Amino acid sequence: MMRTPDGHSRLELSQFLTPTIVADHRNAPVNALGYLRVMFTVDDIDETLEKLRKRGAQLVGEVVRYQDVYRLCYIRGPGGILIGLAQELS
Repeated sequence: MMRTPDGHSRLELSQFLTPTIVADHRNAPVNALGYLRVMFTVDDIDETLEKLRKRGAQLVGEVVRYQDVYRLCYIRGPGGILIGLAQELS
């Protein structure tokens, strides 16, 4: 269980040992039905990516711009978990 920096929320990461895995979702497209992922806001997406790549994270696709609001990307983190990064543009 991790607490968010603002102290108002928590994020739980779990791994199920049983029952046996029915389907492996780790290589499914980011918009697959029922696909689990988590997204974090970051101050500088390029700096964050550089740090995470040094720790083994792999960029999925590319960093994209959503209108004039966000820069977004997905990375594969530990155990193939899909993690989204969003940098709000001012």
